[in-house]
Amino acid sequence: MGITRTILLPAGRSVNSPSTHEGVSNGLQAKCLGNEECHRFAKTHPELYLFGANEVPDLPEATKEIEKYLKLGAVVIGEQKFGVECDSPEMQRIYQLAADYRVPVLMHWQYKMYNYGFDRFYKMLEKYPRTTFIGHAQTWWAHIDKNYVDDDRNLYPKGRVRPGGITDRYLSDYANMYGDLSAGSGLNALQRDEDHAREFIQRHQDKLIYGSDCSDVAGSGPACQGSQTIATLRRLLPSKRVQRKLLHENAQRLFKI
Repeated sequence: MGITRTILLPAGRSVNSPSTHEGVSNGLQAKCLGNEECHRFAKTHPELYLFGANEVPDLPEATKEIEKYLKLGAVVIGEQKFGVECDSPEMQRIYQLAADYRVPVLMHWQYKMYNYGFDRFYKMLEKYPRTTFIGHAQTWWAHIDKNYVDDDRNLYPKGRVRPGGITDRYLSDYANMYGDLSAGSGLNALQRDEDHAREFIQRHQDKLIYGSDCSDVAGSGPACQGSQTIATLRRLLPSKRVQRKLLHENAQRLFKI
């Protein structure tokens, strides 16, 4: 795929609790392994891999576990993908920890499933101005459209986009809010209305980062979602300068790599 540095995102530990939907969300609902596995692998291949730190946020020892791996060199907290209120005390402790260690928090927004309360998240952006947040996933990308209404049966909306959705406003109004282009949700947002996508990227070219969010074992073609995202960005963006921001420079700045 041409990728030279990869950040491995660990899962929290496997527990059966409401925040993991009684185990459904263990392994980030994708059979991902945990902090120690990502840390060990990245340290074995330091020229190619970096690693994040993560934990189920409402476990009593969550911040202690995350801090352990931040001290070992983790460059991001996340992917936070759990069934919790976005402004819960547990999540706020994580936001403060991220500010203290100057690393971003990557959040998976999915209506009725992960990180509840997207429409009121602006309160956290205002309360924690020193914390850098990265938005990702279905609800985040559906809300580029001002007309979108939350619907767990319509997480990948199609058709023309009316600018000015919640996501657009968060990126415009808050210096500490960034967007992750990864996954089928990010690819759908780029492809559903390419005229809008070009304008959206131009507006937020300093705040969007490429991610694959799939195993990418194929490496190219229609079976490889990550390479499709790269190809779409190159098609939409004739400017090599803007391409480089999204594919490299913004992440380099954000993760200090």
